[in-house]
Amino acid sequence: MLNKELLEILACPVCKQAIEEKGDELICHNCKKAYPVRDGIPVMLIEEAREVKNA
Repeated sequence: MLNKELLEILACPVCKQAIEEKGDELICHNCKKAYPVRDGIPVMLIEEAREVKNA
């Protein structure tokens, strides 16, 4: 689980909207992308994101 303060300042690199932590990913409900969290570090690279269907 990521620090609450960190989650408040992180934003989707594509659309700049807020993200939500869900398991080991950060989900952007606006553009339907999921960014991985590896070893407690969010990987906010567009090329590392995957598309999600039910965001």
